[in-house]
Amino acid sequence: MGDGRRGPVRIIALILLVIVISVAWIATRRSSRDRQIVAAGTIPALMITSSSFADDGTIPPKFTCDGGDVSPQLTVSAPPAGARSLALIVEDPDAPAGSFVHWVAFNLPATLRDLPEGASAQPNSMQGAIQGKNDFDKTGYGGPCPPGNKPHHYVFRVYALDRILQLPEGATIGEITGAARGHVLAEGKLVGLYGPRQ
Repeated sequence: MGDGRRGPVRIIALILLVIVISVAWIATRRSSRDRQIVAAGTIPALMITSSSFADDGTIPPKFTCDGGDVSPQLTVSAPPAGARSLALIVEDPDAPAGSFVHWVAFNLPATLRDLPEGASAQPNSMQGAIQGKNDFDKTGYGGPCPPGNKPHHYVFRVYALDRILQLPEGATIGEITGAARGHVLAEGKLVGLYGPRQ
């Protein structure tokens, strides 16, 4: 008699598990979409390079949680006419719970071409920019620190905006992308890889 009841209970438990997983997946997808400022390929491109690592190359430990957590050097090409500021977002799209934010900064001057190594920890190097809150729940740069045993991709995006964002230090990525949406003139991307140290 007891065995007869286990069948329906297991089915109900399985259905509930499927529902929970589906809701979590939808929430993650929605969160990822909410962070997108523009659709890929719909606006002019900015060129972003770094002397710290090559595009699609390995990020040295110095710029990660295994080293000094130093923000890398970035060079940005000239934005289109009408640009008033730049915004920077660094994310790990391979994180287990969805894209993980490592660095957000906004109101960088549109004239900025070089962001030196370690700028996040040196406010004067940011040329008046404001840094937001990352997913480590800290303001500023938090370097790659991937779980698991495979390298993760770290996407550095720079947006040229036609406005100055009226947001405070410690603003979240949702607040920043919400304020920037509809004001992007150009976008650039640089990708670095980093895996757990063995």
